[in-house]
Parts: sequence; C-alpha cells; structure tokens
Amino acid sequence: MRPRTVWQALPTARYLLTSWPWRSAGYLVSGALAGAAVLVLIVIGVAVGGALSLALIGLPLLALLALTGIPVAALERRRLRLMDRIPAPDPHRRPEEPGLWSWTTCRFRERATWRELGYVLLLGVVLWPLDALAVGVCTVVPLAVVSTPVVMEVYGDGAEARVVKLWTVTTWPEAFATAAGGLVTLMLGCYFLGLLAGARSELTRYLLTHRSAEPDARVVELTRSRVRLVDAFEAERRRIERDLHDGAQQRIVALTMMLGLARLDTPPGPLADQLARAHEEAGKALSELRELIHGIHPQVLADYGLRAAVADAADRSVIPVDLDLELPGRFPEAVEAAAYFVVCEALANVARHSGAHRVAVSGGHAGGRMFLEIHDDGRGGASTSGGGSGLTGLADRVSVLDGRLSLSSPAGGPTRLRVEIPCEWTDRSA
Repeated sequence: MRPRTVWQALPTARYLLTSWPWRSAGYLVSGALAGAAVLVLIVIGVAVGGALSLALIGLPLLALLALTGIPVAALERRRLRLMDRIPAPDPHRRPEEPGLWSWTTCRFRERATWRELGYVLLLGVVLWPLDALAVGVCTVVPLAVVSTPVVMEVYGDGAEARVVKLWTVTTWPEAFATAAGGLVTLMLGCYFLGLLAGARSELTRYLLTHRSAEPDARVVELTRSRVRLVDAFEAERRRIERDLHDGAQQRIVALTMMLGLARLDTPPGPLADQLARAHEEAGKALSELRELIHGIHPQVLADYGLRAAVADAADRSVIPVDLDLELPGRFPEAVEAAAYFVVCEALANVARHSGAHRVAVSGGHAGGRMFLEIHDDGRGGASTSGGGSGLTGLADRVSVLDGRLSLSSPAGGPTRLRVEIPCEWTDRSA
C-alpha cells in the first residue's frame, strides 16, 4: 500500500526511490513562489490603500485586503495534496442568504477569515524565505557539489574547479571524491526536505483547517432548533390547557349542574339514586380534569407568574413547605415554566421517596440568573440518573435554556436541589 503522507514514507528504506522527495521539493518551491507573490501583493495593496486613504477611497481597498487570505488559503489547502492525500476541509461556513453582501459580512465575522489573514502575513514575511533557503541548502548546493567534475572539465580545462565558491579542486580524484560527498549530502538533504515539508504542511493544515475555536454551524443550528422546539412545546401546552379549560371543563361543569338540578326535581327512588351516582361521577371527572389541566400548564402561572404558581404548588403539597421567594417581577415564559415544573417534580419526589417532614423552597434573581433551591430534611440518596426520578428530563429542559440543575443528596440527607437559568426581567406585569 502506498504511503498517504510523507511521515509514513520517511522511515522506509525505499524513501529515495519514491515520489516523496520530489513532492517535498515541489511543495517547498511552490510555497516560496507563492509567498513571494503574496508579499508583493501585500506591499502594493498597503501602499496603494494607504495613499488613497487620505481621499477615503483607499479605506474599502484596505478592508478588502483583509479578505486576501481567503483565496490564498484556498490555494494553500490545494497545495497540501502534494504532502497529504487526505483533503483539507474548508473551515468557512455557508452564508445564510445568497448575495455578495451576505457573503462579505459572513466572512468578516468568521474567525477563520482572520486566521487565514494571519497565515498570509506569516507566509509573506517568514515562511517563504525559509522554504527557499531550505531548498537551496538541501538541493541546489549539493547538486553544485555533485557537478564538480563537469565544471572542472567544461570551465576549468580539466585543471581546476571552484566548489560553490568555497574551495578549489585541482585533481580529478579530488573532483570525483567531492562529487561523491555531494551525492551523499543530496541524499541526506532529501530526507531533511521531507521532514521540513511535512512539518510545514502540518502547520498549514492546523492554521487553515482547525475549527475547534469556532462553533460548527450544525451545532449552532441544533441548539437553536432545540430552543424553538421548547418554545413550540410550551405554546402547545398552553393551547391544550386553554382548549380543555374553555371547552371540556365548561361542558362537564354544565353537566354537573344539570345533574344536580335533576336530583333536586326527582323524588326518592331508584332514579334519584342513579342521578346521585352520576352527579358524583361527574364531580370526580371534573376534579380529575382540573388536575390534568393544572399539570399541563397551570393558569396561575400564565396569569400571575412563577411566585404565585410555586405558592400554589406548595399549598397542594402533602408535606409542609416554607417559601422564601424574592421574585417581584416576571421572567420569560419558557424560564417560568421550566422552573415551575422543576419545583413540582421535586415536591412530588420528596413526598414519594424522601420521608421528609418539611421542605423549604427559596429563590431569587442575581447576576442575570434566576435561581431556585429546594431543600428537605429527608433520608437523602436521591439521584438525577435514576429512571424514575423525573429530574433527568427536567435537567435537559433546563440545559436548553443554558441553565444548570444540580442535586446534592448524600445518604442520610439532607437533599438540596438547585436550578439556575440565565434570564432577565420581562415587561409583563406581575
């Protein structure tokens, strides 16, 4: 199998017989030529833009000069194929809208654009002279030494030859010995060129394809879609709550009243007994429907806010609850809903599993974050990883809002559940 990178070919004995020495030399030579051209372009662009900036014409030119890294980086990524057959990915994301303005604003906002501009400056000032120097030292000088017998015959009339202008060879044995030494130096230089070209390509790949500092567009879109799903979920819950409250609940209320009136107008007997049972069942159905509506999205939360909704949940708790909430205003609907259901689930878990005698619920808003804390005096041992705790889904829901849910419940108690969600007050009246 053919090596895919120069690093795989270098340790092999057949390295000099492969194409990698030629590819390494070609990569460095083309880099030197590209770097020299980039340096000329930068100097001309800065000079012209600086001269015309006095008339404000050069300012757009200087701004566009910052985008020169994009085509140069694209060329550099293509040149990487000389050293690595693995394609170099493009770190730029696709603009959200078509058109030149959308493309330009997108590129100016990307970190990859500025990384590429930095690479262009590095290429034009530092890298290309090093590439040219390496090629000269490792290939041009050894080839000049290897050609000593030819130079002695053609230019020295067989009497003498200057070797790279450093020393003079006057005999044929000395000339051929010098050529042999140059050949060995050339072979070693090919290895050195492979090492240098490999390191150079790795640096280029890191600078022009590395994206760990930038959020992937798919990750950003996934996060946004999760937020949109939560908002849509809350809107659907409120719609179902309104439909049940204004539709089915009102019909059952009317049915209950009609059955109650029928009981009053019916004399004692089997029919009256059946009406009484039907009236009781209708009352139970109404009570269960109200509990269902309250669990979907309590009306008190929508009308009066988180403080009133938590107080209502505390009143319905079978375990006494001490409230200490400093929430004088309203929060975004998604934040209030998430915080409310965390409190409800925590109170339900305390009643079912903790054996606690009292629960304390405290909360407030500080540093741009709303926080709630539920503390009980039970036996402890709770966990968010348990399949039946119900807190895992709530933790995911809080995380969508960029919040955090933490649980401390050592064996023997106490249990402390805390939720923090970044948010600010809204203009909705309390």
